[in-house]
Amino acid sequence: MIPAPDDGWMRLSPRKLLLDPVKAVGQAIVPVVVALVGISQSDMRFWPIIVPVAILGPVVLGALPWLTTHYRLTESQIQVRSGILNKNTSTAPLDRVRSVDLEASLLHRVLGVQKVQVGTGVDDDRITLDALAASDAQALRTTLLGRRAAAAPPSAVRAGAGDGDGDEAARQATDHAEGYAAPAPGVPAQPFPPAPAALLAAIDWSWLRFAPFSLGRLVLLAGAVGVFSQFADDLPIWNEETATSAWAWITQFAIVAVVVVLAVGGLGLWLVVSVVGYVLQWWGFRLVREHGNLHLTSGLVTTRSITVEEAKVRGVEMTEPVLMRLVGGAELSTLATGVEDGVTQVLPPCPREVAVGVGGAVLEQPGPLTRTLVRHGPKAHRRAWFRQLRNALDLVVVLAVAWWWFDLTWWWLAAIAVGLLALAAAVGEASYRHLGHALGEQHLVAGSGTLARVRTVLETDGIIGWVVTQSWWQRRIGLADLTATTAAGAEKVVVCDVRLDVAVALADAATPGLLTDFVPEPATA
Repeated sequence: MIPAPDDGWMRLSPRKLLLDPVKAVGQAIVPVVVALVGISQSDMRFWPIIVPVAILGPVVLGALPWLTTHYRLTESQIQVRSGILNKNTSTAPLDRVRSVDLEASLLHRVLGVQKVQVGTGVDDDRITLDALAASDAQALRTTLLGRRAAAAPPSAVRAGAGDGDGDEAARQATDHAEGYAAPAPGVPAQPFPPAPAALLAAIDWSWLRFAPFSLGRLVLLAGAVGVFSQFADDLPIWNEETATSAWAWITQFAIVAVVVVLAVGGLGLWLVVSVVGYVLQWWGFRLVREHGNLHLTSGLVTTRSITVEEAKVRGVEMTEPVLMRLVGGAELSTLATGVEDGVTQVLPPCPREVAVGVGGAVLEQPGPLTRTLVRHGPKAHRRAWFRQLRNALDLVVVLAVAWWWFDLTWWWLAAIAVGLLALAAAVGEASYRHLGHALGEQHLVAGSGTLARVRTVLETDGIIGWVVTQSWWQRRIGLADLTATTAAGAEKVVVCDVRLDVAVALADAATPGLLTDFVPEPATA
């Protein structure tokens, strides 16, 4: 049960006594087995001592966190105390709680517990409780988010008093949305009943068609190849005789047929890995708006429950990877302050129109993700081409040196060079087509990306400064990179290769008064 205020310290779930030893044994099993094998090849006298230590050590160390970790909830704080020799006490004021994330691995779910992570708006300042009973974790999440809302003052106090009728109407609308009743003079604000959760998106299994076009799962295959390579040298098949006989067997067939079989097998393996990975990660996906938060849940083996406070969301970013764009797919992330890495993916690979619709719902303003961008002109176009062609030429020079060193046929180098230059031209054209910017009443929109098309939307209220940079080449042709600094996301949004006068005017229009001294005055007749 969740402790009532001032009820004293409480332990985590007793099932943690099973969780941590199993995790400790799993982490220690490889080095322990290696050590035992090494000892068995040298001297067996120490086995009666080493085996009990190897088994009981992880169990004892795994049980210590449950014995030494306590937590409690007071009227104003959540407090966690842990440690044996070095005592550590973590506290978080309830009105500073920004997120309460729940996570449960397969082992957690078997034991009926969850890991709770409480965020306070600082990336490295997260209180973790691993593990609470699933019901207690859900109750703690509801309690913390509810008390944060109750502790938050009405928007009229936070934002300052306004004099006009329009300001009063806006405050009343905001207070109602946040759960406050607009009070009469001298009467304290009273909360409305909490609004029901609004579903923004849920999993649609027709989206599985986008899984093979998302290359993120290639990391898994690369990891599997890396693990296999660690043991491959010891396999008996890797010797000259075996390799010669295998090559002779392969050459009995048509080389084209072998290539086709390998290609089909590789494609089939990729389809399995990508689809299974998609299902494991996004099973049961739901994105809802509740109590002023965006709440995302997903996962089959490991379940996730992520909370992003809407007041901290400063924008969204829609990414269309090159392969996914061919089938009309996209991904969507939020840009927020006070969350880990600042970027939270809130949609799986899905149809572009779904990403646009959810992005508009998060921004509470449709249109920024589909707004027509202002192009940056022929100079930026030439620069996009030149950047890619220069990279291709650098690679051709390296290959030419290798060709000369190994005395290879130059026709192959010429063919590769032509292919690289053609590819560079295509990539340069694509990167320019992705380039652009737009400014609405409340949002700055920046288009970028080389192969993937990225559309970043940032609230102008979230811009805290501007940086204008010019390389030597950019100065020669009058272009600049305009960077909007912010506390959200990657802490910057860059508008690349825009004319210098346009960059300064754009910054001044987005944040009036901030760059007034740098805006050139119009010429007089």
